[in-house]
Amino acid sequence: MDNSITLISTVAIAFGVALILGFIAEKLKFPALVGYLVAGIIVSPNLYGFNVDLGLAEQLSELGVMLLMFGVGLNFSLSDLLKVKKLVVPGAVCQMALSAFCAIMMAHLWGWPIGQCVILGMCLSCASTVVVLKALEARSLLEGFDGRVAVGWLVVQDMVTVLMLVLLPPLASLLGGHSATSDLPLWRLIVETVARVAAFIILMLVIGKRVLPWLLWQVAKTGSRELFTLCVLAVAIGIAYGASEIFSVSFALGAFFAGMVMRESQYAHRAAVESLPLRDAFSVIFFVGVGMLFDPSAILEHPFYLLGILFLILIVNPLIAFGTVLLFRYPLHTAVTLACCLGQIGEFSFILGTLGVSLGLLTKEGMNLVLAAAILTIALNPISFSVARPVAELLCKHFRFARTAAARLDPQSTMPDEVESKKLLRHVVIVGYSSIGRKVCEILTKQKIPFVVVDKQDDVISTLRKQGLVAIQGDCTDPATLLQAHVQNSAQLVLTISDELESRKAIAAAKILNPDIEIIIRAVTDTEADHLRSENLGIVVQASTALALRIAQYSIYSFTKYSSGGHSKRKEEEAEEKAKDMLDDLVADEERTVEKSTQHERLMHSSNKPTDSMEK
Repeated sequence: MDNSITLISTVAIAFGVALILGFIAEKLKFPALVGYLVAGIIVSPNLYGFNVDLGLAEQLSELGVMLLMFGVGLNFSLSDLLKVKKLVVPGAVCQMALSAFCAIMMAHLWGWPIGQCVILGMCLSCASTVVVLKALEARSLLEGFDGRVAVGWLVVQDMVTVLMLVLLPPLASLLGGHSATSDLPLWRLIVETVARVAAFIILMLVIGKRVLPWLLWQVAKTGSRELFTLCVLAVAIGIAYGASEIFSVSFALGAFFAGMVMRESQYAHRAAVESLPLRDAFSVIFFVGVGMLFDPSAILEHPFYLLGILFLILIVNPLIAFGTVLLFRYPLHTAVTLACCLGQIGEFSFILGTLGVSLGLLTKEGMNLVLAAAILTIALNPISFSVARPVAELLCKHFRFARTAAARLDPQSTMPDEVESKKLLRHVVIVGYSSIGRKVCEILTKQKIPFVVVDKQDDVISTLRKQGLVAIQGDCTDPATLLQAHVQNSAQLVLTISDELESRKAIAAAKILNPDIEIIIRAVTDTEADHLRSENLGIVVQASTALALRIAQYSIYSFTKYSSGGHSKRKEEEAEEKAKDMLDDLVADEERTVEKSTQHERLMHSSNKPTDSMEK
């Protein structure tokens, strides 16, 4: 093919095959990341000889690394990290050190040189942030305490990995590799590297922290969406490139700090949203490019090496994290969740491995082992989450330490002792503190009606408790959480969440604890409202209907007021009274319509229901 369209052919083939295999991976309940890596293996010249340019693919992968690290920096929250710092900072550092030590010892037994052992240890000690975030989000764990611990742990891993990326080049000659400045003394290399990195960080935090938010503000004022997106990408790629050229800092570190500084802007969320499509696209190119480097024949030559690496990732790393969490006296479910998260490796392992190859510290054989292990562990990661609960139950059944850890509760998932008993009798339990739940709480507070808020987000619960409100962090479908909210003594359960399945599970659990409780359910759609009413689960409030009635009330009031021909106080009161009467008629008509629909559905249900004798 003509060299002038090599870029087009490379991108077209990479995206096309990645789309197909990513779709297949999602259908098979595997992360799409597995499909992208396999796509890279398939289009690689090593396998089927597709007409792709590895040099171009490598440069596109560098763009993917920049945008990937820019996204990590843009979503990096120091405040979230500080909330769980007592566990995640020492825990993650200890886990990475122990995991790397085990990998180094294993590689040393294979007879590998020390530099290759160290790089392998680094690659196997850090998990994939992308995979963990998607896994936690799919299981509704991201916003809870366990999710916050897992994300904080990964953030610390990312920070340590960034430090490794900075220190590896000057230390390469000491570890048996090569460096562009290897003729300089080691101490001078380290000092110069640290000085350049420090200068770059100071420049970004002092000047960039002021200039970048101002620049985004000026571009946002133009009202041009494409100009705003262009500004975000120019900042991300430009700073990464400039940091590499001026300060000799890696692309990854430059892009990370660009994202972290841009987070300070009020347009940070918009920047994340606008850049997301391109970040996703180039991250696909990155994973496909990594897959292109994979040579399957190297694995066949050393299958036991791969088994040893898989044992470290799937068994040793989770066990180290599990034991560390229990050592810090945190609950069993937190330890199990974190163990499941760390049973894989991903993007940072690829970045470290690629740097190791470029510095002569890791052979292609070692890189192939890392790639194979990443593909297999990412594919197997969903299985670890599916067996987490049975494993926890098995541990509790046979080991006393597990039962002790399972009995520990999160501080925010238990009812504080100082709450007065009268506030936990004939009270209202409100599930979900979104905009609707917040308004309900405000109204009940004004009416001096006692209530307890149940929400998954521990930062929400922390804020509510600081305000003097009674709140519990936990899953509303878990009977233990409902017991902490004293549902057994409550008068009402108000479900403001938008997940119908979750609402149904919460209702079932609440009915067991308190059969006489009155339940108010939020319905998102008319169809959902009809289904909930037909099953007589409680009082159903549909948002669009309530809003329509409120709009109708104001419209009737305004129309009546102005058609009455006057603006006196008496006439306004008459108009308002008339509007209320007309609104009552509208509400009555709506209730009759719903009741007819409900009766019709019950009649159809009973006509299709088998007779008692048939059921018996």
